[in-house]
Amino acid sequence: MSTNLSSAAADPVANAAAFSEAVRRQAVARRDPRYDGAFVFAVSSTRIYCRPSCPARRPLADRVQFFTTPEAAEKEGFRACRRCHPESAAADVERERLERLLVEIDRTTRAAAEGRTTIEELAARAGTNADALRRIFRRQLGISPGQYADAKRLQALKQFLRGGASVTQALYDAGYGSSSRLYERAPRQLGMTPLDYRRGGQNVQLRYAVVTCRLGHVLVAATARGIAAVCLGDSKRELEAELLREFPRAALREDRAGLGRWTRAISRHLAGSQPQLDLPLDVRATAFERRVWEELRKIPYGTTRSYAEIARAIGKPRAMRAVARACAANPAAIVIPCHRVVRADGQPSGYRWGIERKRALLETEREKAAPKGRR
Repeated sequence: MSTNLSSAAADPVANAAAFSEAVRRQAVARRDPRYDGAFVFAVSSTRIYCRPSCPARRPLADRVQFFTTPEAAEKEGFRACRRCHPESAAADVERERLERLLVEIDRTTRAAAEGRTTIEELAARAGTNADALRRIFRRQLGISPGQYADAKRLQALKQFLRGGASVTQALYDAGYGSSSRLYERAPRQLGMTPLDYRRGGQNVQLRYAVVTCRLGHVLVAATARGIAAVCLGDSKRELEAELLREFPRAALREDRAGLGRWTRAISRHLAGSQPQLDLPLDVRATAFERRVWEELRKIPYGTTRSYAEIARAIGKPRAMRAVARACAANPAAIVIPCHRVVRADGQPSGYRWGIERKRALLETEREKAAPKGRR
């Protein structure tokens, strides 16, 4: 199938694989910015690769190679042009592409359930192909299109169940093709059966305790297996209301004595007298969230990591935004130290329990971890 310059430029990221060499050479000769992010060209004599619109002088034709991605060029030993920064162009265009893909997947989540719509059909509706769809998701979010669709279905299911819909109605409205698929995943994703969730956690046994700490109040909730939630707030009433909103019919029992060992450990940690926390957890997570949270628990006390560093550590260097979302979804503050993740410039960014608390946590940890002579 032939691809001319005008039709291919309609969506460069989607059509990049279909470009002929003639189309790419024409785009480079014209310095056409529509193709920035769709491919890069590399020059054998300088060992540099550029975006198509790079203002630099054009090389001889026999010295030019084309690559679909900056990574492919770098694997062959080329380095990015410092004038046109082709690596950032590819990322920017791909992020825009991803936003359009997410909208399309949101529209077709129910039809895609249980394989009734294949990834090829889904990609076609979004104006791309299956391989490109998978690559974009892996690079930008660190998950597959299927995992994203699963998360959207689960979100819809929870909304329907909370709204009072029957389990049968909710599972089909949310896009689950069969009850068996839902029930086999429910304990891992919901922490209970769908019927229990619809009943507000009616059959869930949760003990909790609220104690004062240097940051206000901290609530610790636990199942028989371990800590399910750690929340920070200004008052006991506020934190109890937070727990009730999630599980309005759960069997909640205040148990300060039974949870005393854990609340004392967390309080000492907040005060800086117990740097290491090794407490059992019983939290529900997607595979990606669990990888992020495990990496967060490896960050040494008194130090920080950027979102980009965490993304690289889990093998998903372009999934910074997905890492940020996983940090925001962390149900067990302090025990999973998402407060130790900061912006690339080292400054604290958003924190579910308040940016001032995040700053206070980091300040305490830096002070306590510093050698005595430097305090």
